[in-house]
Amino acid sequence: MRIVFAGTPAPAVPSLEALIASRHEIAAVVTRPDAALGRKRVVTPSPVGSAADAHGIPTIKAAKLDDDATARIAALQPDLGVIVAYGGLVREPLLSTPRLGWINLHFSLLPRWRGAAPVQHSLIAGDITTGVTVFHLVPALDAGDILAASEMVVPPLATAGTLLDALAIEGAAVLVDVVNALGEERTTAKPQKGEVTLAPKISLDDARIRWNDGQDAVLNRVRGVTPEPGAFTLIAGSRLKILAAHRAESHSLLQPGVMRSIEGDVSVGTATEPIVLTRVQPAGKAAMNATDWWRGLRTDELRTDS
Repeated sequence: MRIVFAGTPAPAVPSLEALIASRHEIAAVVTRPDAALGRKRVVTPSPVGSAADAHGIPTIKAAKLDDDATARIAALQPDLGVIVAYGGLVREPLLSTPRLGWINLHFSLLPRWRGAAPVQHSLIAGDITTGVTVFHLVPALDAGDILAASEMVVPPLATAGTLLDALAIEGAAVLVDVVNALGEERTTAKPQKGEVTLAPKISLDDARIRWNDGQDAVLNRVRGVTPEPGAFTLIAGSRLKILAAHRAESHSLLQPGVMRSIEGDVSVGTATEPIVLTRVQPAGKAAMNATDWWRGLRTDELRTDS
């Protein structure tokens, strides 16, 4: 089949690469415009755009799928549109432009975690299973009929970054199977069933640790917002990023938000057992081991602002 692929970030690249390696033709790749990155603000193509360039595939760089993007896609006469984390909505008439419409690879088991940040919300919620879903795109948010899904157990120490990497690989294989089946007219779509939960874009406030939560909830939040935007707490109004943490082995209890060095570990109290900070980044400084940061403070105890 002749396919138009829409995607932007690194987790969409395995799907693009898998489709390139398949028997189908990628007529064009749609991705978000180049962006200024890093301290030097170097204008850089998206990961999907870079992958397309490496394979000599034409790109359509569009901040949104407007009339111009629709006309350019329609001129390609695609059989199928495939979207993986593009970062924008597909509306009519573009939705009906490909002969077989559009399919979407989503990084959750729908209808759980519809929205922009399913992996992050899944980890914050403490889900023990997750997965990927390929479904027909419809105007309503992530609500189309399911063509295929694959379940995965969440690794105990997974962060949003590592889990998304794993789901991206699994999802690419499922996606190609669905595309092959569509080309051979042997697909069966099923309506979504179960409780709908929403996964809106993660905000900075989502990344702020709530020390009045229990140990599990605090660690789930840290993992769910790692690497971006990064968990943090405030100490005397200054932000301390928490890059890595784990359960405390000591049975010493601390009040929520109270920090002390216990048996050489930087421990912080929660509503239940403490957690141990292992790597942190103070405001305006480089990342460092938490013990080195604490040693430089020359204090016995700190209290967070929350």
